[in-house]
Amino acid sequence: MFTGWQSAQRQTADGAVESEQRVVLEAPAVAFDEAGASALGERYWQEVQRATYGLVRARQAGGIELRLLGRGPVLLSFAAPALEAGPQSVRCRYPISGGLLTRRAAGEISFTQLDGDRIELRSAIQGFYPALAAHEGRRDWTGALYTSVQSRIHVAISRRYFTRLAREGVE
Repeated sequence: MFTGWQSAQRQTADGAVESEQRVVLEAPAVAFDEAGASALGERYWQEVQRATYGLVRARQAGGIELRLLGRGPVLLSFAAPALEAGPQSVRCRYPISGGLLTRRAAGEISFTQLDGDRIELRSAIQGFYPALAAHEGRRDWTGALYTSVQSRIHVAISRRYFTRLAREGVE
């Protein structure tokens, strides 16, 4: 499967959230090409649906919209992915464009596979302003709510995502 599970999170002074999870694999999970980069993103959204038992569904609409039951309100929306591929790295980045769980359109979620001394998978959120987090220098109950709910959900889905990628390997 995988080894070396690491997870780090922090909140900047202005309320942006940064989170990164990473693992080491025995073999690549996807090919080191554009199709592999795309598969990293597609498999993550599939795992969101599996982990929430279909309560949250990913709909493609140019980018991705996460909606309750596929038709409800947009919880999070992402612009079309930016794909990067090279001989030792593939990456799929989705700019965060809005939704009920955001304070503003900013930041991104990205999925990366690196081949250096070892194969490493990463899931990262950068510059995200969650509606459930404390902001503008204040620490209040919303910060605890974000940490207790939304952040834990992302970390749990990342762990499931890595497990599935490690098990399925290159298709």
